Amino acid sequence: MTSPLWQHHRITGKGLNLSALLRKSDRKVSDENPIVIVCHGFTGSKEGGGRALEMGDALAERGFSTLLFDFAGCGESDGSWADLTLSGQVSDLGAAVRFSRDAGFNRIILTGRSFGGSTVLAYAADDSNIDSVCTWAAVARLQPLFNRFIGNKLEGPAEEILAIAGEEGTLDLKRKFFIDLKNYDILSCATKLAPRNLLVIHGSADESVPCSDAEQIYNSALEPKKLVIIKGADHRFSEHMNLVWTSFFSWLETT
Repeated sequence: MTSPLWQHHRITGKGLNLSALLRKSDRKVSDENPIVIVCHGFTGSKEGGGRALEMGDALAERGFSTLLFDFAGCGESDGSWADLTLSGQVSDLGAAVRFSRDAGFNRIILTGRSFGGSTVLAYAADDSNIDSVCTWAAVARLQPLFNRFIGNKLEGPAEEILAIAGEEGTLDLKRKFFIDLKNYDILSCATKLAPRNLLVIHGSADESVPCSDAEQIYNSALEPKKLVIIKGADHRFSEHMNLVWTSFFSWLETT
């Protein structure tokens, strides 16, 4: 159950309604009206098991509002998870950005974890009005990572459902997800962010996305940029979330 300080909203996406939570900050630290839009990871949801809500409360104390939302087919949003594509998530993020701008937020910071991190890089590359970007355990090499789930099944009808093995058991995902990945070069997206600030956070013990993905994103980006490798942290930063927050908050206050 969320605190009354969090406002429930429905954002109109590409023909679907997206479930969102907005936490406004009452603390004014400058003439800016900043908001952090958070993109959850693959198979995740906006609350992040409660940790995203905790982070939003902490951000409010520092003068930053927070928008959490579920991508289409995830959490409480409309749609089917089997229809998930990166293009769809980029479109959903665009809807969240428009909602934030219409609500009067004039400094927009994007952060995303895992596949959500890839999404913010893909989106921000084409929206120069995004202020800055932070990724947590983002996937840089999309096709090598995801195509291993389906082996040689890439050819065939886009709408055919394929069963893939995930952390939570077998998941149904349409072939179009894998086909759509061909449209994105995340490292090329990273090169387009400058002169916006980029913070790349990754765990040295990430068992799902190699730490080298973070290094490639960082090396592809131009200044200003910062790379934080958290020693011993896994993909979910299970025992290291406070270190992630410390790095993220410190970076926000200096960008």
